[in-house]
Amino acid sequence: MAGEFLNIFIILAVVALVAALLGFRGVAGLSANFAKIALVAAVILFVLAFVF
Repeated sequence: MAGEFLNIFIILAVVALVAALLGFRGVAGLSANFAKIALVAAVILFVLAFVF
């Protein structure tokens, strides 16, 4: 499950970088925010899986 969130994080980070390079600031900011959320969710799931 955490691996899926890491894949989502990588995809959203790449989308944010490409959008920023092309000048789409709104899309880049939105993708970056979603990438942060996906990364936090992956870390939380990893810690919970490690503890239990």
